[in-house]
Amino acid sequence: MADTTAPTLRRTWASLDKAWLALAMILAAVAVLDPPQFWPTVTFTANALLHTAPFIVFAVLAVAYMKATGAETLLAKAFEGRQVRMIFLAAILGGLSPFCSCEVIPFIAAMLALGAPLGAVMAFWLASPLMDPAMFLITSGTIGWEFAVAKAVAAVGLGLMGGFATMALARSPLFADPLRENRQTGGCCGAKKPFQGRPVWRFWTESARNDTFRETAIDNGIFLLKWLTLAYVIEAMMLEYIPADTIATVLGGDGIGTILLGALVGAPAYLNGYAAVPLVDALLAQGMSQGAAMSFVIAGGVSCIPAAIAVWALVKPRIFFAYFGFGFLGAVLAGMAWHAIA
Repeated sequence: MADTTAPTLRRTWASLDKAWLALAMILAAVAVLDPPQFWPTVTFTANALLHTAPFIVFAVLAVAYMKATGAETLLAKAFEGRQVRMIFLAAILGGLSPFCSCEVIPFIAAMLALGAPLGAVMAFWLASPLMDPAMFLITSGTIGWEFAVAKAVAAVGLGLMGGFATMALARSPLFADPLRENRQTGGCCGAKKPFQGRPVWRFWTESARNDTFRETAIDNGIFLLKWLTLAYVIEAMMLEYIPADTIATVLGGDGIGTILLGALVGAPAYLNGYAAVPLVDALLAQGMSQGAAMSFVIAGGVSCIPAAIAVWALVKPRIFFAYFGFGFLGAVLAGMAWHAIA
């Protein structure tokens, strides 16, 4: 008789939500290893969630509204007309649109197949994972409006830099023939197919759009609650157990070295844009420089797994590495600019 234990365990493990599992394991470890710190950790997390709750609720409802109305169709406007205009619109829409990187894979695949310039696509790809309405509100509520606005400007600026650099080098071997032979065009978010045609702003007149609004609000609410709860618990751990002097020594100061280190650490250490906000807030409280914080969130946003998958799924490796190169350079420049201003 065949042993089905291993496949069953693999299926069980695959079905577990790793964020909730990590949260439970961290709290259990605190309860066992440092019992007096358990309740302060829980209260810190609860208070942080209450503080950001208005921003979370508004962001969830705003994203659900835009999905239910079919506002994704407005993205197509960024890929019409002259290429310079396309790049500007793609960078702005990428930095402001409420759609995750994997949701736009089918859209970008269609645009590339129809001959949309790679420069405009690169501008959108670079800006898209860095900022959206929900992330802006959570960042402003946790770190401050100034940092949120600076990050949004950096997202658009990075998109413009990558878009125009790609346009200038479009005829070079690096950017020639960018598409993969067998492109993957499915999203990874489990999202419904976007509505077609013009947006319907009074979405509540159609049952299908009402269903989309409800499902999107629930899914995004759970997503944000899950990752922010985990991030606030980690923030509490960092504030309690990591000496502030260590952070100030490694990531503080005025030199460009801290900004470069912030970008280098941000690329592999990023969870996602939402979870990174409380972590950066904790690092800033412990002495991380403003420039290093900005380079951390920009480099991490470009290299996070959903954003990277969106690029890797459609284009050849050399385009993928160009995307990473633009992201790292943009992170360092954004860090230097924010350090000079803040």
